[in-house]
Amino acid sequence: MPCSAITLSLATICAVVSVALLAIAFGTDNWQYIKVDRDEMKPQLSRGDITPDDFKSDGLYRTRTKGLFRICYPDSRPEKEGLYLSPVETYCENIDYHIFNEDADTSQFNEDEMVRLHMARSMIALFIVSFFFVFVAFWTGVAGCWRRSPGNIASTAILMLLACLFSAGGMGLWHGVEYYEDEKLKNEPWKASWSETLQDSTSIQYDWSYMISWVGTGMALVAFCLFLGASQCMQGEQQREQAKQMQYIMPVYPQKQQYPSYGYGYPGPYHYGSQYGPYNY
Repeated sequence: MPCSAITLSLATICAVVSVALLAIAFGTDNWQYIKVDRDEMKPQLSRGDITPDDFKSDGLYRTRTKGLFRICYPDSRPEKEGLYLSPVETYCENIDYHIFNEDADTSQFNEDEMVRLHMARSMIALFIVSFFFVFVAFWTGVAGCWRRSPGNIASTAILMLLACLFSAGGMGLWHGVEYYEDEKLKNEPWKASWSETLQDSTSIQYDWSYMISWVGTGMALVAFCLFLGASQCMQGEQQREQAKQMQYIMPVYPQKQQYPSYGYGYPGPYHYGSQYGPYNY
């Protein structure tokens, strides 16, 4: 089996797995798992730093999962408005990026809050651009396989590299947003503003959506390498086919041909009196 066929098959599998994992991670709400031990906090409500009303209605005191667009409460939901059932039957609330909300007022945000907001918006934009490059790579890959064009396959490899870089940039900005929310922002609802009781009773860990996002980004990089290798294999195979065809093309040179002549052109010698000779006189 040709090298290009094997490499193209592996590259296509890696690209499909990459875009599937990135799409799942982009649309699910399990980037962070924030576990709150409410049983540990209940005896400490009498201290006064946490009111019973906040303990019931504020989502900060509930175990939750956090994604790119939603915060969901898998165990118990807080008693507040704005919650809705997600497709997986979990009560969630949206993360506000202040993009399509005309009533949103960001003039009261301080510098760190604006930096965090711009990074969050850019993070979503980078993931969307990454999906756009994968979409274009699909068509260049189909054209390259149909026409057996090394140039189209090389273009597919470059597009997959761009998709990898943009998704990795989105992951980097996600960590930047996380850093600002945990360390820089001192106002609610960010972690730096939590009471000591809440911080001691809360544990935060990365969840499966975050992990498969990194795996999808890595698979995009593997797909780039395989598509680039397939382009080189295809180019080498075409050169060998052309060299093999040249061996069957034999040079044709004009050749001198002798044609029989009549009359004086017959060879001699001639003898008088012979029936085949010249005329007798």
